[in-house]
Amino acid sequence: MKAQESKALRRLKESLTTGNLWLSILTLLKKRDCYAYEISPLIKKQFGFEMNLIMGYLVLYKMEADGLISSYHMERKKYYKIIPFGKKQLENGKKLLTSTAARFG
Repeated sequence: MKAQESKALRRLKESLTTGNLWLSILTLLKKRDCYAYEISPLIKKQFGFEMNLIMGYLVLYKMEADGLISSYHMERKKYYKIIPFGKKQLENGKKLLTSTAARFG
């Protein structure tokens, strides 16, 4: 029998996963450059949650506008890569999550 989840726990999961896709995407891009369509299955495989493809495109667009990633075209596909500012923000985000979790004991 599957344990019940409260609405509060579901909201927390959503906030930490789909609510902060930029962290997951930057983690993937730190390993290698990717094109948008391949990011969704990689997120499912590595992080265990489904990413809406349209939401993925929106997040990539915003991340590029914020200077976290850049893009280039190769073989009729648009690839995204993490840039130094994005690497720094990823590390800052991970530190924030770790320090926040530590406060809960």
